[in-house]
Formats: sequence, structure tokens, C-alpha cells
Amino acid sequence: MNHTKGGLVIFTANSHPSSRELGKRISERLGVELGKVQVYQEANKGLTHLITMDLHQKEIQGFFNIPVDNLRASPFLLQYIQEEIPDYRNAVIVAKSPASAKRAQSFAERLRLGIAVIHGEAQDAESDQVDGRHSPPTAKTTGAIHPSMEIPLLIPKEKPPITVVGDVGGRIAIIVDDIIDDVDSFVAAAETLKERGAYKIFVMATHGLLSSEAPRFIEESAIDEVVVTNTIPHELQKLQCPKIKTVDISLILSEAIRRIHNGESMSYLFRNIGVDD
Repeated sequence: MNHTKGGLVIFTANSHPSSRELGKRISERLGVELGKVQVYQEANKGLTHLITMDLHQKEIQGFFNIPVDNLRASPFLLQYIQEEIPDYRNAVIVAKSPASAKRAQSFAERLRLGIAVIHGEAQDAESDQVDGRHSPPTAKTTGAIHPSMEIPLLIPKEKPPITVVGDVGGRIAIIVDDIIDDVDSFVAAAETLKERGAYKIFVMATHGLLSSEAPRFIEESAIDEVVVTNTIPHELQKLQCPKIKTVDISLILSEAIRRIHNGESMSYLFRNIGVDD
């Protein structure tokens, strides 16, 4: 990689060792020192040009979904699928809801794979319907507001049953999303795919929050592997769940910083990226 022009110093957050590790990797790729930081509040007395990146903003998501041809690297999650999933050609990309179908289609088109979409919701257990949590009540009752008028109470809509549009039988199912935090929906999707005949199930997401009991739920689920990038520290979660794997994204972040600092075009990084990626 070409190094940057002089005068660039990389700083990183110091709230977690993993955050500093990502900053260190970026600085090494750029060939510059990682700056030492003391946190205090005072008016700016020296900075002339400040580049910051919030990795969780929608506008930055394009960095994680684009080819970087001059670095001879594919987008990181796509590259992981191609290099780390045996027989990935027998895979199908899965959207766990219709709302995420565009993202799944983007992955499927770039990998030249089929796509499947999960529709519907899990039905309530019978106990949920009799313990007071089902509102409004299912029984059709009436309440009189005038001797000549009766208004029926509303009857709750039935949840559509879960269906899978697309063939996953005997295939590797790869669920893709941008963030994985509360894993209930991923676990439910994996169970549905397993019932439909998928023999291996992967979950791919850019940001792995994986809070609360997520590692335990993943470990006990039908999911074979969860792959996330190192934008968010999750070393503790990996200790709790060996199914969680990490992809390093320092390469593309350092290239973005280098281009901004050197006054080079950023549009190259967004080549072939749709507005909804």
C-alpha cells in the first residue's frame, strides 16, 4: 500500500483494549505512529484537519460492502464466505425478514448464489394466550354504549405462519444483516431453516454487539457460526461462544483515511454500491 503524505497521526479510543488494537492495525497499514492520547477538556490549540469515523453510521456502511480492486481484496464478509466456507457454491443467501431482502440480494448477486426470504412470525404458545398477555382478548364480546348500539371489541390479528420463499433443502444457509445484538430472531430463523432442510447455517453481520445472553443463545442454537467484523470489541463473547468468528476490517478503513488525507477520490471506494447497501 502507498503510504500517506506527512503530517498524519492516528488516534484511537482508549475505552477498550480491542478498540486500541484496531487503531494500531490501521496505523501500521498506513506506516504512521499511533498517537498518544490524554483525555481532557480544553479549546483546540493545534489541530488543523481532523478526520473522524463513526463506524455505526449508515453513511459509513458502504465501506464494508465494496470491492477494493487496487488492494486485491474482496469485501470482507464476501471474502470470508469464499475462503472459509467449504463448498460455498452450494450456499443460499437468506434474508431473515422481507425488510432485509435487498441486502441479501446484494450478497447473492456478487457471489452468484440463490436467495431465500423468511416471512411471518412464530406463533404464540398456548400459555401466552391464556395468561393475560394476549391483548385485546380473542373472544368476541360486546359493550353497549347506547341501548340501540353495540360495538364489538377488536379481535387480534393472527400472525402469519413462518414460510421460507426459496429452496434451502440440502444447502448451506447464510443469513446476512448489518448488526447482530439480540439474537432471538436469528436463532428462530436458524431453527426454521434447519426444519426446511438446511444442513449448515451461518450468520454474517458487520457489527457484533452480542449483548446479554447472546453468546449462550448462539451456542445452544442451530447456528453453526456467527461471523462479525472487529468494529466492536467482542473478545469476552468469543470466550463464551466458540461459534463467534472475527474478520479484520482495518485494511479498508486505513485506505479510506489515506485517500482523504492525500486528497484522492473517495468515489472509487463506493464504485458499484447501491444507495441501500
